[in-house]
This record gives sequence, C-alpha cells and structure tokens, in this order.
Amino acid sequence: MITFIEGILAEKAPTRIVVNVHGVGYEVFIPLSSYDRLPAPDKPVRVLTYDYIREDTHTLFGFLKASERDLFTRLLGVSGIGPKIALSALSGMSVRDFKTAIVEADAKRLSSISGIGKKMAERMIIELRDKISSGEALEAVAGVEEGSEADQQVHDAVMALISLGYKQVDAWKMVRKVLPKLGDHPTVENIVRHALVG
Repeated sequence: MITFIEGILAEKAPTRIVVNVHGVGYEVFIPLSSYDRLPAPDKPVRVLTYDYIREDTHTLFGFLKASERDLFTRLLGVSGIGPKIALSALSGMSVRDFKTAIVEADAKRLSSISGIGKKMAERMIIELRDKISSGEALEAVAGVEEGSEADQQVHDAVMALISLGYKQVDAWKMVRKVLPKLGDHPTVENIVRHALVG
C-alpha cells in the first residue's frame, strides 16, 4: 500500500498531477480542494495517497489533508460509490460542509454535487451518519475545534437538549443556530436557554 508520495511536482492540472520521485513519474488523481493548495510545478510536494487496486485497474488518488483522504475512504465504503464519485464529492464540497450535511441529514445539499442524485445522497446519510464521531459532528456543525473548552460546552448543551427529548440532528441545529449570538465563552445553561427560545 502506498501511503504517500514525496518528490517534485512535474505536472499539475485540476484533476490530476504527476509527481517525479527519483526519475519515476507517478500519476495521481486529486480533488479540486487539494489542487488549490499545490505548489508551483518543479517544486517539492508531499501527497497523501489512497492506492486503489482492482482486477483491471491500479490508480493512485492524492490528498493534501488527512481529513480529505479519510472522507474519501469512508465514501468508498458506501454501497454504489466508486472513486470517481468520491472524488467528485470532495471537489464539490469541503470536508466540514460534507460532514455537516451528513449530520443534518441534508440530502438536498449532497445531491447538489455533480454525479450524486437524491437516492445516493440519502444512502450516504444512512451509511455514514453513524461513522461520524460526536467530536467530528461537533466540529462540522458548530465550527468548534474538537478538544477545546467551547467543544465541551457545546457537546454538553447538545446532550442536555437530547435529554429533554430532542433528536440529535435537531439538537445540533438548535445549538448551531444560537452559537454566533453568544460570544466566545458561553455557558451550557446559556446555550440551552437560547436554543430553547430559538
């Protein structure tokens, strides 16, 4: 398994690059999100890779962020999704926006990505919802860095709303809606009170 490639960026296009590693050119297919962060040609580059091997093909997919590769791998685990659609998903939406759409069960937003219809978007939500950890969901939906003090406050507020009978998706939405109004260090009580008022 090839985990990463480090060398000189020989060619650069929005969907593919060629990395020269000691005289061997590796073709790597990339999402647009990675393309935007690539250096200029003839500069050193390090690309995280996913080695896709099937009976009739051997293809490298590359990413500049571990979160992109992780989401790509998860998408390949969804029935009916191959690397082309997974790459299209990453090109059409940021990792955070994608996870937010999954957590909020927003099939309409997911189906706006080229190559993903309504049924496939719904399948993604069903199959990926339980694979996104509460920390990832928090980071995606609330825009809060996992492990921070604010992370814990928001998490506790969501748990409080769930204990009051709200569904997890609705609790996340309620908290996300009021967070921008509450400043930098809101208390759990403050978040819950504002979320209940709307």
